[in-house]
Amino acid sequence: MSEVQFIQSRENPLIKRMRLLAQDNTAYRKVGQVWLEGDHLCQALLSRGGRPLRAVFTEAGWQRASPELREADALPVIVPQALMSWASGLESAADMGFFVQLPASGELWSGVPTVVLDRLQDAGNVGSVLRSSAAFGFRQVVAIKGTAALWSPKVLRSAMGAHFGLHLSEGHAPADLGALKVPLVITSSHRGQWLQEADLPSPCAWVLGHEGQGVGQDLESMAQLAVRIAQPGGEESLNVAAAAAICLHASAVSARLARG
Repeated sequence: MSEVQFIQSRENPLIKRMRLLAQDNTAYRKVGQVWLEGDHLCQALLSRGGRPLRAVFTEAGWQRASPELREADALPVIVPQALMSWASGLESAADMGFFVQLPASGELWSGVPTVVLDRLQDAGNVGSVLRSSAAFGFRQVVAIKGTAALWSPKVLRSAMGAHFGLHLSEGHAPADLGALKVPLVITSSHRGQWLQEADLPSPCAWVLGHEGQGVGQDLESMAQLAVRIAQPGGEESLNVAAAAAICLHASAVSARLARG
């Protein structure tokens, strides 16, 4: 059984770091760590073979935690519920969390199925796209500068653990995408081939644009293919996360059929 450390002060450096990472969307870039709040995200990390730098529980959380969660850290921390609530960025704080090392983004992978986020602003949309990317085999996600922070607390919650199965790289310029060495495919609400009729390249990089402005002109000029999604109900456009799920699923199915 793990030994435990009890912390009760807001002035403790670990608690201050927890609060910073939980409430500041970009603090992870300076700290080099990420705060995962809640047992679902923590279990997702462990299921991918990851380990925490430090595990933190409330008293009740420690009692309810599975042996796997309890034993993830050789010296887990136990804090009062009030202290966890003070540090948390959630209206109702979870009863446990992990500190983890921020993965190095490294160089862009070439020749692999990729999703490019072109200045997506809404963290919920970004997290949803990450989840669809992982589900449909797009193992790399590249964020153009101006996209919501990929490791922010809300993106982490929305992606529900997808981060740990993806190669994520952010802060890029459109010119960097030449390193992908795959065709760029863009979505459009008003032009391009119908998705169900398009000959989708595989592998490729799907470029998903800003919620209001769409894909930027620089990336649009680099694309080898533009597609649009049929909407017989007559809506003007789809939410970008919904469009991403449809396109990535179609691409995955097309690639599978091509392989026989």
